[in-house]
Amino acid sequence: MRTTAKTNGDPQLQIRDNLAADYADIYTPEALVALTFMSQFNAEQKRLMMERTKRRTARIKERKAIGFLAPDAVIQGTGIRVQDARDGKFVGAVIPHDLQRQWIQGTGPAAKPNSPVKANLRNVAYALLSGADGWMFDGEDALGQITTMSLDNQRSLKLAIARDPLFYEVAEQVAVEMNAWAREFFGREIIADWRSQLDFTTKIFRARGLHLDDRHIRVDGQSLSASAVDMCLYVVNNYKNLLKDGSSIVLYLPKIQTAEEAGFWSRMLTALEGHLSLAEGTIKVYVLVEQLEQTFQLMEIRAALGLHFVGFNTGRWDYINSVSDATSWDMDFVNPNIESIVMTYGYMRNYEDRVRRAVNTPDAKGNFALWQGGMEPNIPVGSKEGVASSMKKAKAGAEREQREGASGKWIAHWKMAHIIRPVWEVVGEANQLGRNFAPLGYTAEDAAGLTLLEPAPRTVRGARNLLSVALQYGNAFGQGMQAAALKPADFFGNDDILYLMEDMATGEIRLSILWEWIHKGAALTEDDTESGLKAGDVFNLEIFNRLLEEEYAKLLAANNRDVYDASKITTLPIARAIVEAYVLDPVKAPWYIDLLNINLNNEDLGVARQRIAQYLDAYKNTGVRITENLDTISAACR
Repeated sequence: MRTTAKTNGDPQLQIRDNLAADYADIYTPEALVALTFMSQFNAEQKRLMMERTKRRTARIKERKAIGFLAPDAVIQGTGIRVQDARDGKFVGAVIPHDLQRQWIQGTGPAAKPNSPVKANLRNVAYALLSGADGWMFDGEDALGQITTMSLDNQRSLKLAIARDPLFYEVAEQVAVEMNAWAREFFGREIIADWRSQLDFTTKIFRARGLHLDDRHIRVDGQSLSASAVDMCLYVVNNYKNLLKDGSSIVLYLPKIQTAEEAGFWSRMLTALEGHLSLAEGTIKVYVLVEQLEQTFQLMEIRAALGLHFVGFNTGRWDYINSVSDATSWDMDFVNPNIESIVMTYGYMRNYEDRVRRAVNTPDAKGNFALWQGGMEPNIPVGSKEGVASSMKKAKAGAEREQREGASGKWIAHWKMAHIIRPVWEVVGEANQLGRNFAPLGYTAEDAAGLTLLEPAPRTVRGARNLLSVALQYGNAFGQGMQAAALKPADFFGNDDILYLMEDMATGEIRLSILWEWIHKGAALTEDDTESGLKAGDVFNLEIFNRLLEEEYAKLLAANNRDVYDASKITTLPIARAIVEAYVLDPVKAPWYIDLLNINLNNEDLGVARQRIAQYLDAYKNTGVRITENLDTISAACR
């Protein structure tokens, strides 16, 4: 570890290896001062994460469901009374001009694994030339974390936002390529003037969640919150250029579970604004609703974030995982095949309904908030028939969300922008702020609806899909691709079945469902001729092991396009070891990403097994999650 300069009594930042020099354009003096200033929140972040673990442990031990807060309670750390939050007795944000219309928001990182600056800038160029109204440049679920990708991500964004000549050079080349694709796909070009097109898309950044620690920095010998690092580096390095261009400073905040945590975020945002001499509320935030506990506290979260809050987003995969995790103690809660858990399914339908009611509840000044719909993971790459079928489904999904009240939705690939955006263009309204929905309820019936199961298939085919994609995702993560185009191995080579863009959430939920099926004795609902299993057979350890062997063998036999040959003796065996450890242990690990993170840049299966065991032992014996870069800890101790 290398140490930054320390002034009297200030916290001491330690930046690993030679990164402070190699990334001096990101770790600027101004950024380092801000990071040091913001490290004052590190102890509270650690406390809040321990509180999460305690709540989770208590629910499992007491077999207790999540419930609504008491109306007369005060939201911890805010002074806001719960009932006042529910009644809209708080002042929220006015939606800024460049967020008024967000029909389509693209998502994806601004960096690629082990790539030079120009290659990374291509990601930003595709995003800003896509025709999406906004682009969430991801620092979290879709950004690989091997080597220095989090810093490469920040570098790309800084160069693009500063309109660096190198970015313009890349953007001009990318525009030609995008138009060539569009002429073939649409029969027309999609970019008339690439320079002016670069100003069309609102730039948004997703910081890593409170549950994660940074891989490169420690403070006074302790791990430093990845949330604080991400927000600091992005805002400090870009706020002047964004404001000069008349653009808002916008963040997406992931994985919030409670209003207390939202209040903590609000205090961090306000502190950073004060440090930079910005007015409170200058930094605007969307909140991803991807945790079950959040849906019990939506208005409370809005109130806690106050002037910073502009809207919620409904993210399918993460939310399903959180429901599975929060009900891990309930033997009667067993999910069906993941393909059945669409936004109109049982608990998902009720979750979406609560979000749209929450954003359409006015605050004390009559302001409403935005609802950005969920992810469209399809990519228009495949056979003519496959693409046509998938695009039809994608448009139907967008039309449903628009009818339900969403002001826009997410796409996972730039090619989808001109396919999905017309759904909102036809309607023509900039947003759906203030649509009339029934007010939120807080009854036992409302609570039960958030874990409502409905009859749906639970099949061997479904288990194979869960296993195959989970293994592939873990392998992609180890290769530095936290966002990857994936499909089950049985469909490799079948261009009628399209690849879907998947990120960390897809791995989390697939393993959670497999864990449920084994440890809750899930019964299959259909016969399966290939395996000889019958409807009513219990999905047990023997079945899991058999399917795991078969699906793993398919990946080993796959061509280099679907599974990199080099990964078959490096990261793929580690992905399998993590799948086995997570799914088979009767104590459910709280985060799949933890097991992946502690094995980043490691290709030794023996070391991986040691680290997996170390993590699980620490969690089960002490309730502590290992969230720090183990290589950094080793270096610090030398």
